[in-house]
Amino acid sequence: MKSIIAKSTWFVDSDLRLDASYHLSDTNRIKHIFSTLPYLFTTIQKQSEKIFSGNIFKRTYVKDPERGIPYITGSDMIKLDITSGKYLSKKQATGLKKLLLEKGWILVTCSGTLGNTVYTNDLFAKSIATHDLIRIIPNNKNIKEGFLYAYLSSKYGYTLLTQSSYGGVVKHIEPHHLSNIPIPIFPTEKQQQIHDLITESAELRVEANKMLGDAVELFENEIGKSKVTMSSQNDIVSISKIQNFLSRIDAQYQIITQKLDNERDTTLEYRKISTLSKRIYVGNRAKRNYVENGIPFLSSSDMILFNPKRYAKQISQRTPSLNNLLVSRNDILISRSGTVGNVVIVGDDLKNSAVSEHALRLEIDDSKIAPEYVFCYLNTKQGKIYMEASAFGSVIITLNEDLIGNIDVPILTKNHSDFIVSKIKIYIEKLDLATLKESQAIQLVENEIEQWQN
Repeated sequence: MKSIIAKSTWFVDSDLRLDASYHLSDTNRIKHIFSTLPYLFTTIQKQSEKIFSGNIFKRTYVKDPERGIPYITGSDMIKLDITSGKYLSKKQATGLKKLLLEKGWILVTCSGTLGNTVYTNDLFAKSIATHDLIRIIPNNKNIKEGFLYAYLSSKYGYTLLTQSSYGGVVKHIEPHHLSNIPIPIFPTEKQQQIHDLITESAELRVEANKMLGDAVELFENEIGKSKVTMSSQNDIVSISKIQNFLSRIDAQYQIITQKLDNERDTTLEYRKISTLSKRIYVGNRAKRNYVENGIPFLSSSDMILFNPKRYAKQISQRTPSLNNLLVSRNDILISRSGTVGNVVIVGDDLKNSAVSEHALRLEIDDSKIAPEYVFCYLNTKQGKIYMEASAFGSVIITLNEDLIGNIDVPILTKNHSDFIVSKIKIYIEKLDLATLKESQAIQLVENEIEQWQN
């Protein structure tokens, strides 16, 4: 039960409202907190060149990236990898210049899931984003853009962003709802510290993305870029003994894996993931008690976000068989139901977090092969197609341990392997550091506000 001791002045300010729900709301609580701060205030409107969302438009997609412009949705923007694989026709894009993103903007989700924020870096530049995002273009007058982002990403900013939502099943906010959100003007030194952390975090994610791209590019150059697609129409599969089918007699699996096998470089050695792993398993299902100060619990969709624990729930340390949900550094996580084949390698930020049973875990035996090497292969086009082909089911697509274990990993030369592993190690370090710096910046904002509450 929530309770608060109300002051008589609050009733005057609220037009004599007496209902407890109004005075106990988070928005009013923040208003009272802000009244204690020794700072001047400004608004988002005053600190922005423009606040706007795009117009609704019909989308014309193309398959060839050379003929299109990357398209980003509201759910894509908070992922580690923002590329959705969708490209809007360049011909159509000429009329959508208002929807092109630039570096240094702040994006806010404004439909369905509200109030998620992103500070755009070079990865976003020149992409087209959905109309369901509010764009804030900072002017850096009294508030630095990095500080503005950290403030809007804090628990105070999030509450104020979502306070004016409307709608029944699908909630919405509009650009004008953001205009008058109050922003405390912190001292210049504090703002600069927070701004620097955010901009460094954004650049680290660009650098990490390049490390992964370099590693995957080398891998694909050595094994050949697969021309296989998931389409299996008009294909023929050879007759084989039933025991060689891994209990899979569906055409798609047999056709796709046969095509991939035919593409193999016969000069390379191949080893099955099962022979390279200590364990391939799925976390147990159990009743979960969600608490405020527990262990971060990630769903398979949370784990692929750029700052997963920022969005995660927390579960009690008394959760049954908790150890079977916890992950360790260098574990490889693969989404295994619904959307399958998203791959994450656990670094320092995610270790000791709990992960849903909807993520399959690989514990690679590092005495046989580096976990970073297997992670990189699963990010190649060939690796992704193997995982997608291995999925089964109709309504809910699923991956299981045996079929992932049956995937063959090509073994490259030591020089190439060492290059790949070193790049992926840097990728992990930069992502961890990026998450740490962003979390520190948001915490600095919250600490600065909270120190005045007493």
